[in-house]
Amino acid sequence: MRQVNLTLGLITAALLSACGGGGSAGPTINSSTARGVLVANPPNLVPIPQANGTAVPQLDPVTFAAMLNAAQPGLTQVTGTPVCSISTYYMKYNTVGSKGEATTATGAIFVPSGTATQCSGPRPVVAYAHGTTVMQSFNMANLQSNQEAVLVAATFAAQGFIVVAPNYAGYDLSSLPYTGYLDAAQQSNDMIDSLRAARQAFPNIGAQDSGKLFLTGYSQGGFVALATQQSMQNNYASEFKVTALAGGSGPYATELLADAIFAKQPNLGGTAFLPLITNAWQAHYGNIYTGGNPSNIYASPYAANILTAVPGNYASINAMYATGVLPTTTMFSSTYAAVVANASYGGQLPAQLAAFYGATNLVNDSFALGFLQDVAQYPCNLTAATPLNCKPQNTVRQAALANDLRTLPVPTVPVLLCGGNSDPTVFFQSTLAEKAFLNANGFGAPYLSVLDVDSTPTSTADPFYAAKAGFAAAKTKVITDAITAGQSPAVAVASAYHGALVPPFCNAAAAGFFKSVLAQ
Repeated sequence: MRQVNLTLGLITAALLSACGGGGSAGPTINSSTARGVLVANPPNLVPIPQANGTAVPQLDPVTFAAMLNAAQPGLTQVTGTPVCSISTYYMKYNTVGSKGEATTATGAIFVPSGTATQCSGPRPVVAYAHGTTVMQSFNMANLQSNQEAVLVAATFAAQGFIVVAPNYAGYDLSSLPYTGYLDAAQQSNDMIDSLRAARQAFPNIGAQDSGKLFLTGYSQGGFVALATQQSMQNNYASEFKVTALAGGSGPYATELLADAIFAKQPNLGGTAFLPLITNAWQAHYGNIYTGGNPSNIYASPYAANILTAVPGNYASINAMYATGVLPTTTMFSSTYAAVVANASYGGQLPAQLAAFYGATNLVNDSFALGFLQDVAQYPCNLTAATPLNCKPQNTVRQAALANDLRTLPVPTVPVLLCGGNSDPTVFFQSTLAEKAFLNANGFGAPYLSVLDVDSTPTSTADPFYAAKAGFAAAKTKVITDAITAGQSPAVAVASAYHGALVPPFCNAAAAGFFKSVLAQ
């Protein structure tokens, strides 16, 4: 659930079509619709444009480091100084949608190379799940404008990991007319199919898989990474051997978060996230919208365009809001605000929540009040060990329950959960709830590590000292810059928190965590 906002405009690369040439003889095209099939093998090599107008097949570490630090001074202190050259490949593969229907998706493969030990020979593979975006054209193989892709390439690929990063069905050139947002089954299938396709490409693009597989992702991607680990462990254990998992700021506890958003505290960006969620769950379960019409949940005039509002042809989330297709922050009505104030705040709604309530509400009162009544009558999250031992009647709550990742069996691999305690978009409560569930069911230290980057290091010996200290410095800079500009520091921090402040440090922590697992 995020829109990355790092200033990395100097990073440039070319984006090719799905079935362009991967060699002088051209790629082999596979017309099968079977899951996990790579459509064009080898996939496209994406060349790196140079200032003189030429293009080279690789991004070398010296050039990459200079680009990163020129765009954001000190960034390589977080990502690590690039060690390996990177070749970027753009792939198209077969997968399935939320209805189980055959579809296609695209993604990126970053392949490291070079003379350093960690850049050559068999390399570990990182499967990276990206965060939320409303931009239908989103493409992890496009290092020209995709800042999340740049961060991932710098943090993992330039340090010697082969990276497989799907765009998800419903994005880029996918044939799916919606995206399976927070549909655990669909999203894990998509990740699995991207890995299958990448493995078909590896022999043709100089990628040697060491057999070590790491799963990670941020925000929506944190959810996807954990869902994928669970699916691989439960359904594909003979095909995939996961080495470790690292989730960043993920909405793992979907039922808990849904209840919190409706009953107490809406989240920043929620007016974009909710339609993505309900559209996906409608496709999967068929009972979210009455008669297929979103007006049972959404208010006029938004209900008419909900099915196609997101993702869409937008340059950014702010550009989407500027069209008026969805309200910027107004999730609920003023009438509903009074209900929430009485139910959760002793009659007085906190001032910082005022922006989430008003006349241009996205969710209609009938649905919101019914949801709130269902929460009161059929409560969930009553115990840490069995939080999903409940039977809600509201269909959105039922779907949230079905996709909540607090399920057994617990992981059989080392896990890192990372986030920030003041996240206004994906509440850290979700990470803590996942931790509590795992602990209550016998999975804890040393196999489970939980990192709050927005906390004070215990000492210089703290294994996450660098992430915590780096985050503190970055947060202080946001505050200082806001004061200098005559802006509200609190608003500046809240706006940057989930999409810009936390991601570099959770990704860096994930890379360090994976290296420590490899060293064992």
